[in-house]
Amino acid sequence: MDIMKLEAFLRVFAILLFLTAACLVRFDTQTSLIFTSYSQTATYKDLNALYVFVFIDIAVAAFNMIQLVIRGLCSSHLKQDIKGTYKHLAWLSFLFDQAVVYMVFAATTTALVASLYAVTGEHHLFWMKVCDKYTRFCTQIGGALLCGYAAFLLMAIVTSISAFGLFRHYSPRKFLLLKKK
Repeated sequence: MDIMKLEAFLRVFAILLFLTAACLVRFDTQTSLIFTSYSQTATYKDLNALYVFVFIDIAVAAFNMIQLVIRGLCSSHLKQDIKGTYKHLAWLSFLFDQAVVYMVFAATTTALVASLYAVTGEHHLFWMKVCDKYTRFCTQIGGALLCGYAAFLLMAIVTSISAFGLFRHYSPRKFLLLKKK
């Protein structure tokens, strides 16, 4: 499999995971009856970390779509290796991919920490356990966090492919080139 096709496949799969995680969190609500006449609904807006998680996942999915379109246009229009053009594009791709990976990891980990407080509570801060009352909500958030971490791992692999594409421009003639069949 060509490295460009592998990167495109990983980006598409990461997009699907990011959108799945964002949809799982965004559309997850559960209403619980507190008293006979009072009910309370849990949504993603109750935790700011989940709100940011949804926003980051959608933004990163859009970034990956833009990357796929740009790479598709560049590969169809520029058949020859123009060192200056590709070198600048490789730098931009690498830096943006690095920023995206760190941002996704930070958002997913922050959402995980906030969710753990919802599961365990914090006695010293007088925070109650929320997941005792909203079990389906918490289970769905856990699934979304798993999708987020899986997408993070895929983006880490994509970033290593971007690094390979960048540093290939700085290597000796045949050092980092892949063998052609």
